[in-house]
Amino acid sequence: MILYGNNVNQLARSFTKKLNEKISPLGLYSSQWGIVLYLHKKGQCTQIELCKYLGVEAPTITRTLARMEEMGLVIRTEGKDKREKNIKLTEKANEEFPKWYEAAIGVELESISNISEEEVEIFNKVVEKMMMNLN
Repeated sequence: MILYGNNVNQLARSFTKKLNEKISPLGLYSSQWGIVLYLHKKGQCTQIELCKYLGVEAPTITRTLARMEEMGLVIRTEGKDKREKNIKLTEKANEEFPKWYEAAIGVELESISNISEEEVEIFNKVVEKMMMNLN
């Protein structure tokens, strides 16, 4: 009996642990990295959009964003109404981004060493299909 979900969870834990080892000395944690990466791609988004993208509850995102705001990494502004919050990276975060990105890419490259390009493509397609099935 193969439990794919358990394998995926173990991989995610290993990846998160290694990413934290590389990125935390640079002043960031993996939970924050996901937010930074998304905001870097999008420019800005709502807090609700971040919750959906990361698959986490609103209180979790609120706490993480509050910490990131204290660190000077994000700015939260009011959206269309008082309940909606728009999030964007600060200049400081944009300046630090290349270091964080380099560390994250290093972990990714380490994770696929001894794995062919074809195998990585297959893996990505399978993971994408699994995520679609579960969503």
